[in-house]
Amino acid sequence: MYTSTILSAIFLAVGANAIALPRQADACFIIGNSVLPQEVIDTVDSIKDVVTCGTGTTIGNSPDVTSGDVTFSDINFEDSNLSPLGFALSEFATADPLADTDLTLFQNRLNTYLATEASLRSVSGSLAIKVPKFFLSFQIARIKTAQGIEITDAGQTVEHLLGKVTKNAAGESADLLNQVTDLSTTLA
Repeated sequence: MYTSTILSAIFLAVGANAIALPRQADACFIIGNSVLPQEVIDTVDSIKDVVTCGTGTTIGNSPDVTSGDVTFSDINFEDSNLSPLGFALSEFATADPLADTDLTLFQNRLNTYLATEASLRSVSGSLAIKVPKFFLSFQIARIKTAQGIEITDAGQTVEHLLGKVTKNAAGESADLLNQVTDLSTTLA
């Protein structure tokens, strides 16, 4: 009985490390050992080949990451005197008409936010980054809709992401939240 309990414990410990170590070794921006939610692991796997790490650091000693020609330190919400949502509305505005917005630019911006969030989660750091991250995802959903690109993942629709933004930005001003809600109806 004791042997099977000890063997089970060893198997679980080895199994957990076998899953955690490869993801940490593959992504330059995973700097800690905190257990990541599966959704974050999936995100890390999807962006690790397009995100590179520079020599500088940003929030919580996370590496300064780059995707395409976008570097996180150039769009870091913490360097602003605005609230996270105020910064996102100002920095991540779209073109008029919406369909003329550069989707690749917005995806590269989001990739740097996703990588920095994963880095912060790997050290159990602050998650204030979620407001601008979800806003970027929201903007991408709006851009795709305007460009006629089908969104097949229900978690990436404008309506769903509006909920994510407003939930995570609950402490923001009513004016800023209303601006986001208004954007959700502008899809052309």
